[in-house]
Amino acid sequence: MTKTALITGASGGIGLEFARIFAREGYNLVLIARSEDKLNQLASELKTNHNIQVRVMTRDLTSINASQEIFDTLTADGLQIDVLINNAGFAGYGHFATETKLEDELQMMQLNMITLTLLTKLFLKPMVERHSGKVLNVASTASFQPGPLMAVYYATKAYVLSLSEALARELQGTGVTVTALCPGPTESGFQKRAAIEDSKLIANATVPMMTSTVVAEQGYKGLMAGKTIVIPGLMNRLGALLPRFVPRGVATNIIMNMQERVGH
Repeated sequence: MTKTALITGASGGIGLEFARIFAREGYNLVLIARSEDKLNQLASELKTNHNIQVRVMTRDLTSINASQEIFDTLTADGLQIDVLINNAGFAGYGHFATETKLEDELQMMQLNMITLTLLTKLFLKPMVERHSGKVLNVASTASFQPGPLMAVYYATKAYVLSLSEALARELQGTGVTVTALCPGPTESGFQKRAAIEDSKLIANATVPMMTSTVVAEQGYKGLMAGKTIVIPGLMNRLGALLPRFVPRGVATNIIMNMQERVGH
């Protein structure tokens, strides 16, 4: 029986590369994002190249009702989800008190945390009942420390990592695994949307950003191996260790300096 993977945020970046990987591995797909044109184009590519079934669902995942609607629709159609990839998410930049918009941050929290939690809650129970299934939540190296100038984003990703680690432990012995993928800066549309292209972290980077393809490939391998945490790239793994070896206040100062705009 052919397995099916559901991927959110599949229209670009890491999500798109996950779709290509799972298609290559023979999975049928459910692709979810807001951009119908991009999803349809990707679906056509994958069906042609890999002879699989691809279902496109155009949804705004910042809507509180989207997760339940997706689950109910797929359940009513008798579609079993064997792998859930919670990839959709976005960031924002600026001083929390004076620059960032509350509406944007509430949407960010909804998408990065609540929608991810709801989809995991809904699809995890049937997986446990079948004693088979995998969930991958895209967190970030931002999960490991506070992030001044991207305070809410870093906090949402800390939540994703904490939730994923806890669920992975709860699910031991059930045949179901949960993996947190924690990439660092990655070549995608993420930086442009978050308006951080001229931050020191990005503009002054001495190591090239990893590609979405490489990040997704490493995430896939870790997911299949049942790993709880996957951090692609040596420098990212070292960066994630920073809070363990310096006081949190010092780590926060370092991140603040990295996040400031060039010339600040």
